[in-house]
Amino acid sequence: MIPTKFTSKPLGRRFASHDSSRREFLWNLGGGLGGIALASMLRQEGLLASGTASPRALPQHHAARAKRIVQLYMSGAASQCDLWDYKPVLAKRHGEKFDPGEAVELFQSVPDKVMKSPFAWRQHGQCGKWLSEPVAPLGACVDDIAFIHSMVSKSNVHGPATFMQATGFVLPGFPSMGSWISYGLGSLNDDLPTFVVLPDPRGFAPNGHMNWSSGFLPAAHQATMVQPSAKMPIADLFPPGDTYVNAESDADGQTVLRELNREHEASRQGDSRLDARIRSYELAARMQLSAPEALNIGSEPKHILKMYGLDKDNTVTPPKAAIDTAQEIEYFGRNCLVARRLLERGVRFVQVWSGADNGHPRRNWDSHENVQRDHGPLAAGLGIGVAALIQDLKQRGMLEDTIVLWTTEFGRMPCNQGSTGRDHNPFVFTNWLAGGGVKGGVSYGASDEWSYKPLDRDKPTYCYDVHATVLHLMGIDHTRLTYRHNGIERRLTDVHGNVIREIVA
Repeated sequence: MIPTKFTSKPLGRRFASHDSSRREFLWNLGGGLGGIALASMLRQEGLLASGTASPRALPQHHAARAKRIVQLYMSGAASQCDLWDYKPVLAKRHGEKFDPGEAVELFQSVPDKVMKSPFAWRQHGQCGKWLSEPVAPLGACVDDIAFIHSMVSKSNVHGPATFMQATGFVLPGFPSMGSWISYGLGSLNDDLPTFVVLPDPRGFAPNGHMNWSSGFLPAAHQATMVQPSAKMPIADLFPPGDTYVNAESDADGQTVLRELNREHEASRQGDSRLDARIRSYELAARMQLSAPEALNIGSEPKHILKMYGLDKDNTVTPPKAAIDTAQEIEYFGRNCLVARRLLERGVRFVQVWSGADNGHPRRNWDSHENVQRDHGPLAAGLGIGVAALIQDLKQRGMLEDTIVLWTTEFGRMPCNQGSTGRDHNPFVFTNWLAGGGVKGGVSYGASDEWSYKPLDRDKPTYCYDVHATVLHLMGIDHTRLTYRHNGIERRLTDVHGNVIREIVA
């Protein structure tokens, strides 16, 4: 139940108590573009409190452990029992009939035989965490990571399950976690977006852009998509070449557009789309200077490029399997390095995607046919890129206030599909977190001996609990960050969620 005192206003943010600050009063009084202008002038005059992230940000509920987050999303359902949920029984009973003592419901197939992982396993770190061979580079980071092995999804279908991890709901139309954090905390850098998405270079996950939509929140909180591997990483940031557009004509055009926009806005009160468009134009103008520098990984020293796997010699033609692995390392490593550069420059929330819903041959984690073929290259890219990201953040002193969240929409079954694939498993899978107030070197929850369902079926872990924990670490009480929509006080965690105290340092 949401406390009544946070539902008294008809619209807007339910983030602070009635004891609003002078800054909040001025913001509510000014509103819209006037509020932006007022806050901007106050900040320039040094009249805003020091450390204020943005004129849109309101006081946090408690002291924050983190101020930024990078979410790593493996699209297609990464197999927990082939990456970090080590189950010796799968090797011991390989080839035997899979019988967990109950009827097994599968997405595309019928239960067949127990299938061991195609990858070798070994222990890492002081905590002794078992990792499979493709993600072994993360062994250097396991003492900074909290693994959650009791995750459960409400759907075994990619689209709804992807929505659930990204937005907290299986239905479309709800804001993503990045949009909620943008709405609640505002920006750390007015010259870069608050929320940036780095998709897989080959395409999008199921649901496409809706995974990072602002939903019913003001449109200004939707993500800005950046494609670091593309010729133009940010679409339409600069005018096309060889045109009549110059600095003078561009300024004149912006002036006319500003006047027309304000006339349009005056007759459409309550519609946030135009306000968001105006903000995006203003931000784009500032990004023409800031974004190229932020995306220029060529300025990184050679040892950093090597850390992310971006120092390979591409003049030799290796076998196809090696090409696939090298490509995954380059794609994911580049996105991880760009994510670090964006976080370093004040982007609040960066979402990095691995895997695209683009048919066959698969270039995502949906390994129905062959786990080794699909997971091998993808996990190699994951292992090198994420290990580099965590270690890079740590050596810069940023990991202590940056949350790294790894997720996927559900897991995969311990039995085979066909001869070498695995079907969907919504009943148990793994998430993990590092940095930003997270207790490292621990595992929370557990799956059963098969990695089929939670060991304690009365205590499953849902995305609501992970989202509540992330918000808690960022100084937000998840029950109090709400927005009234269609007569309902909506929140990221719906009516669910508990902070996972066992993984909070």
